[in-house]
Amino acid sequence: MLAALLLAVLPGAAPITDLSVTLANVRSDRGVLRLCVTSDPDNFPNCTDDARAVTRTVAASVRTVRFEGLPSGDYAVAVIHDENDNARLDRFAGIPREGFGFSRNPPLGFGPPRFSAARFPVDGDAAMQQVRLRYLL
Repeated sequence: MLAALLLAVLPGAAPITDLSVTLANVRSDRGVLRLCVTSDPDNFPNCTDDARAVTRTVAASVRTVRFEGLPSGDYAVAVIHDENDNARLDRFAGIPREGFGFSRNPPLGFGPPRFSAARFPVDGDAAMQQVRLRYLL
């Protein structure tokens, strides 16, 4: 927190802001919600190789998650409703069995959306995104 505050007052430092993600259409309070915020198109939506990604795991009953101190830039959010809390998105014949969602709620195709479809700017003003979870099975 102190480092983020210092960056905000240093001349030439990148502006920082907070992001609030509101989760809608969560079908139950079982398990956890896993969120990832990334600015790296190559690591969206998994965030596995992105050292700068910000992740949170919260109880499935939580409906708003706040990410503080993000530098200005373009970001995308991916969310998984891990109902059995096994740290992965369960699938049956390739189809997700648990809920998932993305910032800007892009239309679904085969596989996850591209970063560009979920991208939104964070620019120094408080940012907000609503992610509607989808369940296919």
